[in-house]
Amino acid sequence: MANFDTLTAAATPRVHGIMRIIIGFLFTAHGSQKVLNIPASPNGAADLFSFMGFAGALELIGGLLIMVGLFTRITAFILSGMMAVAYFMVHAPQGFLPIVNKGELAVLYSFVFLFLSAAGAGAYSLDGLLSRRVSVASSPQPAADAI
Repeated sequence: MANFDTLTAAATPRVHGIMRIIIGFLFTAHGSQKVLNIPASPNGAADLFSFMGFAGALELIGGLLIMVGLFTRITAFILSGMMAVAYFMVHAPQGFLPIVNKGELAVLYSFVFLFLSAAGAGAYSLDGLLSRRVSVASSPQPAADAI
């Protein structure tokens, strides 16, 4: 059992990063459909200055930021709140249970984004790349006479 725990502990940041990339890609597709009508929707693209257009813009831009892992914590926090609002405005009036009101996806996205806002981007992220560059650049250089 210890070997399995060691294996999963080593894989956790990588799986976390892969999950973030997939969630970001899926969320981007929702925004792309609302804003750009790609893939084509029977309703067409939403007016950018409508409520649906604003939600689509947040989904498109936020999904891309989540996918590449840039500003992950704040973006995920905003998107978590957006999906909670979407659930209570659109789905909850149709019944309390998500299985009844077709709100499972909104709840799932809300809690995955809440997790990402607390846990960060994980592996394979621009946040991680930038934080490594900042920490290397800000690390103290040894004095010439100390060498």
